[in-house]
Amino acid sequence: MQWSKKYSKLCGDKMINKKWDVVLAPEMKKDYFRKLGIFVKQEYRTKTIFPPYQNIFDALRFTDYDEVKVVILGQDPYHGLGEAHGLSFSVRSGVAKPPSLQNILKELENDLGIKRTESDLTDWAKQGVLLLNSIMTVEKDKPLSHKDKGWELFTDAIIRSLNEREKPVIFVLWGSYARSKKELITNKRHPIIESVHPSPLSASRGFFGSKPFSKINAYLEKNEMGKINW
Repeated sequence: MQWSKKYSKLCGDKMINKKWDVVLAPEMKKDYFRKLGIFVKQEYRTKTIFPPYQNIFDALRFTDYDEVKVVILGQDPYHGLGEAHGLSFSVRSGVAKPPSLQNILKELENDLGIKRTESDLTDWAKQGVLLLNSIMTVEKDKPLSHKDKGWELFTDAIIRSLNEREKPVIFVLWGSYARSKKELITNKRHPIIESVHPSPLSASRGFFGSKPFSKINAYLEKNEMGKINW
């Protein structure tokens, strides 16, 4: 297999084929991003890495820059076989729901009475929910294995670019890591919804009962931005 051709787009000018390519062009030209591309190519060549390479940027492909209504920020992809597919907290249909996703769907039912059985959140992404992981790749069974390789710089730039938008973006920050990104959201027109993480270790300490879904839709409806069909 000609890996160099397959992975050349990671450092190319048209990586996502969306407006994101224009917005993020300065980042893609930086030295850290070039080094990140080299690292990622080597990792996929020699190890089992998630999500599948073609899905790394699906969050940006499904939710273009001008389409973002909501950002739900995760830390890094699920590291189990067949779980991650490029959208934070989401897994493909037929894949067992990880505990955090189970708790998200439990809160959705408690909040809005919606009993969602579908684990693939692509439909949310297509409605303007940017399901963004701060670290966009991970080695199988090794959480945070791609920490501090450059992804955080890239996704911080995504957050900053949305912070500069005139049209409001609702930032949903679950857990201490996501909440640490509040310093990037300096524009007061952008609402922030935050709580502890939906993981089993913390969900009962403030995630359950936080009603993020109704809060999001109330804001969107008030500002005539179109509610999310959760």
